[in-house]
Amino acid sequence: MASIRARKDRDGIVIGWQCQVIRKGFPQQTKTFHSKAEAAAWAAVVESEMTRGVWRDRSESERTLLGEALERYATEILPSKKGADREAGFIRQWIARPLAQKSLASIRSKDIADVIKVMIEDEGKAPNTVRLHLAIISHLFSVAATDWGMESLSNPVEHVRKPKLPKGRDRRLIGDEEARLLDACRAVNPELASIVRLAIETAMRQGEILSLTWAIVDLHGRVIHLPDSKNGEARDVPLSTAAEAVLRALPRRMDGRVWSYTQEGMRASYVKAKKHAGINGLTFHDLRHEAASRMFEIERDGVKVMNPMQVAAITGHKTLQMLKRYTHLRAEDLAKLLG
Repeated sequence: MASIRARKDRDGIVIGWQCQVIRKGFPQQTKTFHSKAEAAAWAAVVESEMTRGVWRDRSESERTLLGEALERYATEILPSKKGADREAGFIRQWIARPLAQKSLASIRSKDIADVIKVMIEDEGKAPNTVRLHLAIISHLFSVAATDWGMESLSNPVEHVRKPKLPKGRDRRLIGDEEARLLDACRAVNPELASIVRLAIETAMRQGEILSLTWAIVDLHGRVIHLPDSKNGEARDVPLSTAAEAVLRALPRRMDGRVWSYTQEGMRASYVKAKKHAGINGLTFHDLRHEAASRMFEIERDGVKVMNPMQVAAITGHKTLQMLKRYTHLRAEDLAKLLG
């Protein structure tokens, strides 16, 4: 049975209303509200759920702030995730937001929608960046409900409208861009040119290339074994004759790493090389697009050699739909197939 009493300050002025729900077989539930009507409405919901056998204890989710939950998430969950460094930056941004001072139980989809609006209109974040931010909050609520004993939590991200993603990129090397880019890379650092050539030959991701060690490179068998790729599965990347030549020409380092570059250093050098080459709008990831497309264009005696499943095995795409986003075939090449 619910009881509601006024909470007063030292001068006897009502500053809130405390509601208690006491029912046999359930722990006592206590919560304070600004108005008596809010307290009565809350008590009615709790008693109804207890009667119907669907009640879940909300006390922990009501006293846990989003900021506190994010700090716990960063400590317990983040270290085991890929891209932990980038997500740690996202978490710091969430903790700095006013929403971090609200309890998990009180956060609604409207609250998330308001943050999305700020991200896009005030902070200029791209749609995909916003989605990555939302993914962290969504996963946090899932973890809280399944692993942290907050079974009553609903996920506010599930019911919010996400920003629409732009169409997949279709940028490929055109004209003499490849030669100009490689020349500019050599001028910046010969190692950068080798990295770019390997990307075009293998369709490997930037992170996969820069994390290479000689221990996973088999030049005799012409294959690179990636023990832990982005999709969570190991894969073997075959090396073309050109890719093999690139690796054989490299000096061996004492630390076993293939490259001396860091992620940040390589990224800065690539931007510099593009500027020197006078090339606009070509991201490093576009080289992966280029490589995947070229694999589909390989011919032997006028016949296309590789099918989608073979290319997917090389690039590491789990579905053909994902592969399609990264593969852009030239219309003139398709016309040749039509006869």
